[in-house]
Amino acid sequence: MKYTLRQLQVFVAVARHSSVSRAAEELGLSQSATSTALGELEKQYQCQLFDRVGKALRLNELGLQLLPRASALLDQAGEIEGLLAGQTDCGTLSIGATLTIGNYLATLLIGNYMQQHANSRVQLAVHNTATIIQQVARFELDLGLIEGDCQHPDLEVHPWINDQLVVFCGPQHPLAAKGKASIEELLREAWILREQGSGTRDTFAQAMRHHLSQLNIRLELEHTEAIKRAVESGLGIGCISQLALREAFRRGSLVALATPELDLSRQFHFLWHKQKFQTAGMRAFLEECRTFTGAARSSDELSLPYIP
Repeated sequence: MKYTLRQLQVFVAVARHSSVSRAAEELGLSQSATSTALGELEKQYQCQLFDRVGKALRLNELGLQLLPRASALLDQAGEIEGLLAGQTDCGTLSIGATLTIGNYLATLLIGNYMQQHANSRVQLAVHNTATIIQQVARFELDLGLIEGDCQHPDLEVHPWINDQLVVFCGPQHPLAAKGKASIEELLREAWILREQGSGTRDTFAQAMRHHLSQLNIRLELEHTEAIKRAVESGLGIGCISQLALREAFRRGSLVALATPELDLSRQFHFLWHKQKFQTAGMRAFLEECRTFTGAARSSDELSLPYIP
């Protein structure tokens, strides 16, 4: 074989960052050495793997076909090296989680995982569902833990545990005393919602699909804590996961509103690229997630530490 693992490593890093300089920084190489390694790979096979668009590099059709194969080969090579070196840890694991999972479950899961695999390294990225899907599809993440649906043709999607969104208001809101609201009452309220592209927003939009044009959306925010503060301040009502509202309901700073006319249930999912080699770290972390949720059918059955 004329190619080297270093050349493939450079190719994957450049593909991930669309930049030679950022790839060089990640790999701890000089920009010149990185550019040379990529150039030699292309020259050896008289091919081009990227289209040059200004200063950015974009994978062409051949590059897109090579990326999953090169990533899988590098993962397998890493496991072989660890085996030969007598390493027993699971190496580095890059995980992406959507905001509710990232803020309320992921750190607990990672903590448990690190206790079992103390010498392993874990990187956690927290974004909305659309961003996590894109990053897993581009091999920037090993695993994704998402709240929304995923229809990406290149990704494996596996169900994890059910979750429930809850409509809520401040304790001084007129609906708080009733503890429930009809569709007609909900349409008269100002809403504080998650941004487009989030799994929470998608679930809410599906539940309200026949009434979206009638909604008064006052604010769109990227963080559940910001939504809770805005609702506490009396700016409107909101709808987020029950996981994010447990302690606020216990304190009485927010009030749940029953909405029997709305289906606000959803599923948490695992996802990874179909052509991604499943490393020992990936397998161990997935097992930890399933062990953590155990026989629980829904997120409200999970035993979680107090989060003020």
